[in-house]
Amino acid sequence: MMTEVLSPLSQEGTTAAIRTWFKAVGDRVAEGEPLLELETDKVAMEVAAPASGVLAAILVAAGDVQPGALLGHITPGEAATPPRPAVVPPPAAALADPEHRLSPAVRKLVSESGIDPAGLPGTGKDGRLTRDDVVRALQARATPAMPPQPSAGSTSIPHSPMRRRIAEHMAHSVATAPHVTALFEADFSAIIAHRAANKAGFAAQGVNLTFTAYFIAASVAAMQAAPTVNSRWHDDRLEVFSAVNIGIGTALGDQGLVVPVIHAAQSLSLLGIAQTLQAVTQRARTGTLAPEDVRGGTFTISNHGTSGSLLAAPVIINQPQSAILGIGKVEKRVVVREVAGGDAMLIRPMSFVSLTIDHRVIDGAQTNAWLTRFVDTLENWPA
Repeated sequence: MMTEVLSPLSQEGTTAAIRTWFKAVGDRVAEGEPLLELETDKVAMEVAAPASGVLAAILVAAGDVQPGALLGHITPGEAATPPRPAVVPPPAAALADPEHRLSPAVRKLVSESGIDPAGLPGTGKDGRLTRDDVVRALQARATPAMPPQPSAGSTSIPHSPMRRRIAEHMAHSVATAPHVTALFEADFSAIIAHRAANKAGFAAQGVNLTFTAYFIAASVAAMQAAPTVNSRWHDDRLEVFSAVNIGIGTALGDQGLVVPVIHAAQSLSLLGIAQTLQAVTQRARTGTLAPEDVRGGTFTISNHGTSGSLLAAPVIINQPQSAILGIGKVEKRVVVREVAGGDAMLIRPMSFVSLTIDHRVIDGAQTNAWLTRFVDTLENWPA
């Protein structure tokens, strides 16, 4: 009986691209063994063989595939030719160097391309070589030298699969949702004081207490003032979620960004938020995110101020969510406050905070109510 090989259904509404097949037609496969690798705009993931047998057909060898797409067939029986090893051994130089331990996908690519991994810099965890490292090296080797063009003064950089998918996702969001941005200003004095008093205690437990943990906790509180911010638009209804699953935009340098998710943030303490945040952002930056790490988000935070931005508007909504929070750079600014019954000019650490909404779902009243609660939570954080 023939078994179908299907693209996973859970891909957060986006297409995926086939990176590589680990097996060829006629190869013997074991149930649960990695069969191929897919890449979305968020994460690379392996598709395991759904049954043991022989890979009888590859219907989609490369390119984009939709969730649930038929990719190939497995039939029971033995391989027509002697089975090849599931993992192609890397060159001897790579085996001798523990810093170049390779994943199955990287080993297959290295073997097929003939490139020597020993001379390539690795950007993965502990300096390991990733598939993107090999692809970049192959692109550099294959690209012919361009003749001098002093008048043009430009350089062509091929789009990576992740960059193409991010572009598609952003264009889809703008075309789908009418974006409107509201801007407030927040005084960070209270959370700066709290962090200073508690950072060492968190560190003693192996946890880095960042300002993002406070933003997540304040977002949870703000959802109580405007629950529809934590929702998803459907053509016939609005789906409002009880769980607050907050995605955190995490930059990966020139490669783009990913959005790991803090699931059920409403059930976590500040320590729990900080622990979870530290774990998922570490996996994001080492390229070890699992599909469940980026799945199920209901709201997103973009802390663009970490790179020096005061304001970004609109921050593009992470579809199919209904809103996204933007946090600007913290600056000391002069503000007017009432002190002892009179106005006084004070210097305070201030930040612009914005909420970009899908105006099909959320109106100005809910937007301002949400931001008012968010700012109030930060400015009145208990000591």
